[in-house]
Amino acid sequence: MNFSIIKIGGSLIDVSRDIVRRLVSLSGGGPSFLVVPGGGPMTDLVRELYDKYGLSDEAAHWMAILAMEEYAHFLADGTGAALTDEIRPPASGVDVLLPSRPLMRDDRGLLRNWNYTSDSVAALVAGRLAADFIKATDVEGVILDGRIAAEIPAESLIGEKTCIDQGSLQILRSSGRSCLVMDGRVPDRFIANLKMGKGGTLIRGRGVGRSGPDVRESLYPRIDQSTKERVT
Repeated sequence: MNFSIIKIGGSLIDVSRDIVRRLVSLSGGGPSFLVVPGGGPMTDLVRELYDKYGLSDEAAHWMAILAMEEYAHFLADGTGAALTDEIRPPASGVDVLLPSRPLMRDDRGLLRNWNYTSDSVAALVAGRLAADFIKATDVEGVILDGRIAAEIPAESLIGEKTCIDQGSLQILRSSGRSCLVMDGRVPDRFIANLKMGKGGTLIRGRGVGRSGPDVRESLYPRIDQSTKERVT
């Protein structure tokens, strides 16, 4: 079965449901999608409460997970996507993950600090499903030295402030999976680039090179790779 994990960041809240609607339409052609929600303004509120009232890291961790669930309901509402509390590939269509129940059972790999956010949850889900994931966000990719990097090992981003959290980099290193960071601000363009495997930054868990599955190819394996335009 051809499926992909898509993490939709809270920074895309204004267009997020348009992205989900397009994924639902796309899924009619064969692939299915498991959407991992970001936290959006709900998580921002948790951060404010954490700072203002001195919440414990444990409490803030689970409040942030619940904030992801609020965003999940937002993403599924009126889009044709279904909600699920199981970490598994959808049989068909688009499922939006409600992460609290499966993580209450087992959240090994997630530390209780703000380095481990919804990006880390997506990386953990990807590792458990032996899949790569796509992070849809509000930038074109990982920017290094003023340029969009086409491909980079997760290890080289440890300690760097970028558009992906530090916890997810550690999880990618451990699992060996990859993350494709893509610009989701224009939903139609995001879907077009997704179908072509074009644009963005590929973050590899185990170094640059063909050492493992490539998100660009594994999402749509039936596309002729020789016709794809590589970003340099």
